[in-house]
Amino acid sequence: MIKKYGNAIFWGICFIIFTILLKVIDIQPTGPEGSLIGFSSLNNAVFSLLGTNTFCYKLTQAFGLLAILVAGLFALTGLIQLIKRKSLIKIDREIIVTGIIYILVIILYVLFEKLAINYRPVITDEGLEASFPSTHTMLILTILGTALPLAGRYITNPKIAFAAKLFCIVIMWLTIICRLLSGVHWFTDIIGGVLISLCLISLHKALCFKKENK
Repeated sequence: MIKKYGNAIFWGICFIIFTILLKVIDIQPTGPEGSLIGFSSLNNAVFSLLGTNTFCYKLTQAFGLLAILVAGLFALTGLIQLIKRKSLIKIDREIIVTGIIYILVIILYVLFEKLAINYRPVITDEGLEASFPSTHTMLILTILGTALPLAGRYITNPKIAFAAKLFCIVIMWLTIICRLLSGVHWFTDIIGGVLISLCLISLHKALCFKKENK
């Protein structure tokens, strides 16, 4: 059991430890309106170096819509299977597991939007907002990361499947880079988003391929 879910447990522990460290190391009132920021020196140094970039911000917003579209395609696939097979348990295991991961993402998204571990380095129209982890990064990486192993199964053309996988990987990396360059998150927010995404993607892989790992 531990071996099977080892990667998910490892990344989950890394996220928890990193979050704890964020609340105890170098906490200074250096954020907007004097908000307390963990790893303050590091975060402010990176923010001062990179600044803000509206284009990168809008680009990551578009990536978010793209990820939601991908999630919608898998949801539609599950719905079609349910209608045709007339039974929830007859839906492909991968689709059900992917749906469960999506639910977890939604729950975590709402939770972290309300839980102010760190505040954004900039004040938006909505005022001072919670920013750790980067839920936008988490959303995109998790959806596209879980789509990677399914592309070969649901796209029959090998070349198109390869292109789809490559596309997902490129968008995932661009999300990490552009979300940081956008300036709406601290450096540690992006790291947190990546860590929790790796946990969810690893959990998805372990659950999807349960039968093969027995």
